Amino acid sequence: MDIALVWDQLASSIQALPQSGLLLAAVAAMALGVIGAMLMRRVPSLGRLMRTASTLGLMAVLVLVVLQVSRMDPRFDMAVPEIGLPRQVVEGSETRIRLANDGHFWLRAEVNGYPANFLVDTGATLTAVSAQTAAGAGLEPRRGGLPVRMQTANGSVSAEITAIDELRFGNVAARGLDAVIAPGLGNTNVLGMNLLGRLASWRVEGDTMILVPHNPQPEV
Repeated sequence: MDIALVWDQLASSIQALPQSGLLLAAVAAMALGVIGAMLMRRVPSLGRLMRTASTLGLMAVLVLVVLQVSRMDPRFDMAVPEIGLPRQVVEGSETRIRLANDGHFWLRAEVNGYPANFLVDTGATLTAVSAQTAAGAGLEPRRGGLPVRMQTANGSVSAEITAIDELRFGNVAARGLDAVIAPGLGNTNVLGMNLLGRLASWRVEGDTMILVPHNPQPEV
């Protein structure tokens, strides 16, 4: 993956800090370190303890940001992708997804039974899958189909049209869904409007995306 996409995702994660609470955690950790430094002369043991806690807090914030970036970069394949990814839940006829620390909505899905994480992008017309997901799910380019052009951090790339037999997440199941196999996405998958448009409704309330299918399926 082009380093520009990684830096774009890092910038997005940093911009989303106020929404995620990580900014407050970082400020609190820095304030703790400053207070600890001021106490070093009067109460050395307490000052050292506060400075240590400050350092550990800042390291924890950095780790969380790096874990968000790791989902966008195949060089971090050894990292656990679900760390820091909010749990999606089914409540009644709705699937609810909480906003992730990077400021995006992510969901865990199965593509023809193959597990994959998807970034929900309401600005994307088509659902897109990475080459890795396509291989794992047994997706093949459509015969006789014309390639489409996609804009990525690497510039304009050619992507092949395919069809997903079944994409499932929460209580949603979409069958015969058109998608593109996009090598420029690295290991990232994108859920586009062609799936969201099949739902009875979808909306965002605060930091939660709510998806309502026409025919709720057993929870995945």
